[in-house]
Amino acid sequence: MDFAGRMTAVRRAMQHHRIDLLALPPGDDLRYLTGFSPLADERPCYLFLSAKAGAFLVPTLNADQAERYIRQPFLVYADADGPASALEEVHSQFGSPRRVAAGDVMRADALLLLQRQWDDAEYVTASEILAPLRMHKTAEEIDVLRRAAATADRAVEAATAACRSGVSEIEIAQAATAGFHAAGATEVTFTVVAFGPNSAFPHHQTSTRRMEPGDPVLLDLGSKLDGYCSDITRMAFLGAPSPRYREIHRIVEDAVQAALASIKPGTPIREVDLAARRVIERAGYGQHFMHRTGHGIGLSGHEPPSITHTNEMPLEAGMAFSVEPGIYLRGEFGVRLEEIVGSTCPESLGCASRRSSSSRLRVTKFSASSRVMCE
Repeated sequence: MDFAGRMTAVRRAMQHHRIDLLALPPGDDLRYLTGFSPLADERPCYLFLSAKAGAFLVPTLNADQAERYIRQPFLVYADADGPASALEEVHSQFGSPRRVAAGDVMRADALLLLQRQWDDAEYVTASEILAPLRMHKTAEEIDVLRRAAATADRAVEAATAACRSGVSEIEIAQAATAGFHAAGATEVTFTVVAFGPNSAFPHHQTSTRRMEPGDPVLLDLGSKLDGYCSDITRMAFLGAPSPRYREIHRIVEDAVQAALASIKPGTPIREVDLAARRVIERAGYGQHFMHRTGHGIGLSGHEPPSITHTNEMPLEAGMAFSVEPGIYLRGEFGVRLEEIVGSTCPESLGCASRRSSSSRLRVTKFSASSRVMCE
């Protein structure tokens, strides 16, 4: 990754937004600029940048590792001493900034330390300058996202292969986790597994509920590879799907296709959301689609752009985002299908078809003899 180029771009953005000082804690913004991703704990750690200077305040235990990534002067403090004297050095180096951009995921105690150093400054969120940069991926980033998506494909395969009557949601989540790791994922970020009525909760917390014949199965799985995220949602079914399930699944699939067909550079983002939403509303289920159609993805699982019906921003080259409409019928089941796509190429970055390519898992014909069918 071109970290030097990113550093130049962020300083240019700081100048444009009249930001005198940027302060980033451990997190995705720091990784974007440096490649460094230390554990975020109670020890203050910040990258400071001004127009012409920089400094990295870091506890002793992370200093050696940070030297591989950080090209700014170090201000190191020991646990026994705390960061007070190092922060005083930062204050003397950067003077009295009028506008400070603080990292969006900064701990409250870390932010309060900054505000005590520069109590007269105006504070804004760092996303004001970093989100537009991170939103436009390079070809190298898209390639990593594609490889991350491949780990999600494997996780879906592993999860559906483990589906059988009596298995628990947690056990399927464990199978998905094993699939991620077998495919080379460096981190598993979430495994949402929802059987039957639980699938009507968009962000269900995976439980001990056991699979029963006639259960729809919602799999929403995510991982990281080299810092970049995957996110996929697929449906499976134990036994023969009911006519009602088939109807809802068809509507959601049509909504996905409508959204994908709307994607091209220059199209207002709202049109992607509306394309999916209109399909569901015309089918009479608009009130059961209660979330946006998608979200950006990159170093963070959820990042700009937000695919909502109010977002007038045009689709631009390098954007990567999810398309994931859903219908949720409380007490019955929910159906959601998710693709990760690019703004200039609406084909999925992953390969796990919404209609599984596995010979064991059928959907085009809902054969009663099929043990598990995956959509």
